[in-house]
Amino acid sequence: MGILIHALYTDTKDILPQNHLTSTHSLSRKPINMTHSSASFDLPQLERLFNEKFGEQIDNSPVSFHAPGRVNLIGEHTDYTGGMVFPCAIDRGTLLLIRRNNTNQFRFASTNFDFSTELPAAEISKAQGDSWVNYPLGVIDQFKKRGINLDGLDCLYSGNVPNGAGLSSSASIEVVTAFAINELFNASLDNIELVKISQAAENEFVGMQCGIMDQFAVAMGKQNHALMLNCQTLHYRHVPLNLDDHAIVLINTNQRRELNESAYNDRVAECQRALTIVQQRVDVNSLGELRMEDFETTEDLFTDDPLAYRRARHVCSENTRVTAAVDALENNDLNAFGAMMKQSHQSLRDDFEVSSKPLDTLVDLASKHPGVLGARLTGAGFGGCTVNLMHQDALATFENAVANDYQQATGLTADFYIIKPSDGVGEMTS
Repeated sequence: MGILIHALYTDTKDILPQNHLTSTHSLSRKPINMTHSSASFDLPQLERLFNEKFGEQIDNSPVSFHAPGRVNLIGEHTDYTGGMVFPCAIDRGTLLLIRRNNTNQFRFASTNFDFSTELPAAEISKAQGDSWVNYPLGVIDQFKKRGINLDGLDCLYSGNVPNGAGLSSSASIEVVTAFAINELFNASLDNIELVKISQAAENEFVGMQCGIMDQFAVAMGKQNHALMLNCQTLHYRHVPLNLDDHAIVLINTNQRRELNESAYNDRVAECQRALTIVQQRVDVNSLGELRMEDFETTEDLFTDDPLAYRRARHVCSENTRVTAAVDALENNDLNAFGAMMKQSHQSLRDDFEVSSKPLDTLVDLASKHPGVLGARLTGAGFGGCTVNLMHQDALATFENAVANDYQQATGLTADFYIIKPSDGVGEMTS
């Protein structure tokens, strides 16, 4: 699951709408079956658009880079508490065409927004209102703070992450920008440092106190794998997604997102408050370190703050679920993995209070459908997507059954996507 964009899209952790150059896929149409996320981008057309906006230079053509979005399979609202997460990169994301212009001017445009701008070097450390360009500007600012001199850039972004879906298009923008700058200016930073740059851009420049999961998954994703990550130590390992005859399906609620800077940052503050209370009795540096058996000994300390208790209970139980879910996956027990997904949603709904009626409706409807092993909200919540693990035989009837009942219950029309775990950020080759 970047607050300054809420004037355009209320979920500012997911700001890129569906690319107008591509079509929307759903289960009732041809299933998504892309081996690489670039398959949905028309590179020649984007190159022509780049030249129209910034001018063609025969000896200085733009270079293309791609970063995926991400879906978190389990482990929600635990990253900023130093907990465990299990995301994977997806076959939708952000394509960046970029070149050095050696003029100390920084020019930005997007196929997803009408707004574009040109800024002199003296102004690139200043936020531009609620504009989407604050994401790349935040990254550039981090390079400047590291003493890396940038002499001007032309940047064209194009994204095909579904709008408002909570699939981390902001992290996708940040990571692709950081990776591209690192390559163009020979900065020789490794991907972990680029992840840290991208997170710092969102924390310090944009003002969203997100954890490191989104940027990490976008940078470090691996095709047909998910990523088990300890967000405190940054220890990680790629876990094969051996789904056999099962599929991962995302359903976008298309609910107007209610997440804002206050709602998300309040959760961060509540978890910090809970940590302070726990530390009166248990020697931990973060909630992510807290074991359930130790947490249970602290209940009496929360008499005056039951809200903080529920927040901590979610984080502690969710960390336990991540480990159990990954063990189940590695033991080919997808039923157990699905059960952990259901428990995760219940905790997010009741203890962390980041669900919504549309999200709960989709999870309930999916859970009742034959062949669905697990369903939960994914991302920051307050709208966005659910992630569903189901048998492929269920796909034929799933969309129509869920879509019709969902529309009757909420008045909203859901979008359905089969996703494929994808590689992380990289340079595109023709």
